[in-house]
Amino acid sequence: QVQLVESGGGLAQAGGSLRLSCSASGRTFTAYRMAWFRQAPGKEREFVAAITWTGGSTDYTEAVKGRFTISRDNAKSTVYLQMNSLKPDDTAVYYCAVGRAVLPNIAAGYGYWGQGTQVTVSS
Repeated sequence: QVQLVESGGGLAQAGGSLRLSCSASGRTFTAYRMAWFRQAPGKEREFVAAITWTGGSTDYTEAVKGRFTISRDNAKSTVYLQMNSLKPDDTAVYYCAVGRAVLPNIAAGYGYWGQGTQVTVSS
C-alpha cells in the first residue's frame, strides 16, 4: 500500500521560510515524477512545483519562481519543498503527489497523493 506522508507545515510570518517534506513508501518510484500542489480555502487545487526522477528537470508555477525550491532524495523516497520569502498568498494546504505525469502541472497525471499539510503565512 502506497503512503505519502507530508511534514513541515505550520505558521510563518511573511518573509519567513518553511521546508516541507514528503516521504513515500509502499513501492519503488523509479521514473516517477514528484510534485507539490496546494489548495487555498475556496479555491481550486493548483500546481506548485514538480521534479523528475533524476532531479534534472524542475518546474514551478510562476507565483513561486525564485522563492521555492523543490528537491528529492531517491534513496529516501522523499521530496522536499523549500519555501522562502513566504507571502500571505502562499497560505494553503500543500499536497505531495507522485506519478508518471507527462505534464508536470496536471493533477490527473499523479496517481498517489498525501493527506496534505497546512501552511499559514501571516502578514
